[in-house]
Amino acid sequence: MENTRAELSLNNRLKLEADRILVVDDIPDNSFLLQTVLEEEGYQVEIADSGQAALKKVLANPPDLILLDVMMPGMSGFEVTRYIRQNLSLPYIPILLITGYSEPTPADGFDVGVDGFINKPVDFDVLLNRVREILQPRHTLS
Repeated sequence: MENTRAELSLNNRLKLEADRILVVDDIPDNSFLLQTVLEEEGYQVEIADSGQAALKKVLANPPDLILLDVMMPGMSGFEVTRYIRQNLSLPYIPILLITGYSEPTPADGFDVGVDGFINKPVDFDVLLNRVREILQPRHTLS
């Protein structure tokens, strides 16, 4: 009984401290797959279907990490990143761009301030390793 109570307490703390990830993609199936994989790992995931919707969510409640598709109608992932990096009222938010091989080069993304790239089709092991790599230092500093 004592172990169960301790485990519940730990689980509740982990849920309260779960990292928040914003997934931005104009294709619902892509967002759903990323959300499913990330939530299975214990992350809290929000979805935005456009650059404009992502900016509204970021301004209202900045996430701990953004996974951002490069090619979207209206506002590209580069434009969203540029806006976030230029907004000095926001805390620093790591951004991983999700890109296909034929899209702009990584140098274009690093010029606007992204923290890395995930190639399409997404390898979920690579994705989870990159997410952990970026978010882990937050927990060792606190």
